[in-house]
Amino acid sequence: MNIKTFCMAVLLSLSASAAQAQDVVIRRNTTTTTTTTSTTTVSKPKPKPRHAPSAPAASQTFTANGVSFKMIRVNGGTFTMGATSEQESDAESDEKPAHQVTLSTYYIGETEVTQDLWQAVMGSTVAQQRDKANKEWSLRGVGGNYPMYYISWEECQTFISRLNSLTGRSFRLPTEAEWEFAARGGNQSRGYKYSGSNSLGNVAWNTDNSGSETHPVKQKSPNELGLYDMSGNVWEWCQDCYGSYSSSSQTNPTGASSGSYRVYRGGSWGNDAGDCRVSVRNDYAPDARGDYIGLRLVL
Repeated sequence: MNIKTFCMAVLLSLSASAAQAQDVVIRRNTTTTTTTTSTTTVSKPKPKPRHAPSAPAASQTFTANGVSFKMIRVNGGTFTMGATSEQESDAESDEKPAHQVTLSTYYIGETEVTQDLWQAVMGSTVAQQRDKANKEWSLRGVGGNYPMYYISWEECQTFISRLNSLTGRSFRLPTEAEWEFAARGGNQSRGYKYSGSNSLGNVAWNTDNSGSETHPVKQKSPNELGLYDMSGNVWEWCQDCYGSYSSSSQTNPTGASSGSYRVYRGGSWGNDAGDCRVSVRNDYAPDARGDYIGLRLVL
């Protein structure tokens, strides 16, 4: 082999070695890159977002045999029940002592039960209800949007039972405490003497402006919760037996444990200002009817 041939052989050998070395580097880099890429693509499943439970609706609308009615939410809270300072000297002895009451959240009727709703559930008109009491007695306003009256506390229980069968709900009469808390405006109360105002004529049909009869619901201004006619128009039956107040604090009270009479609240078309106050109380036999007593639902 001459010198020229020898040199060419060495160069070829060196070139092959360099190519092998480069191939190793490339393969190592490829392996490293592949490993790195594989590591970065592995990830844990993302947790599903948690949603806070939705708040109860501010109102609910129900329908019974084609007649709709609205219930307004009353958020639970604590209030002073009875003869509070704004009632002044008008407060009667059975409104005392004023005492602290705590209530859970509930819904109450935006209006008194109307003649339309009563007839849809019970099948009887206000005239037919009047006849059960005395055919000679007067009718004090007739129309679908007028409050129902000439109904006894006992008939209210039948009405509610049938309404619950129609709707699948658990309506009832308000407790006396629930009625007063709602009339005062619940947690939004501004401390009015009447339900929604210190000027009775703004919120109530009473002896000064009623013309001796009921009027369609929702004609006067509502109270702080958007409730109508809790002062005036017709008194409203409550669930409680009538009894004396206690000075002790109470939670969700249900009234006296026994008694012959049931409470009704709010004043009517035939009452003066003193009987339309938010704290005033009255009682009647559970089988009695009058042209001035109706009802409001609670859920």
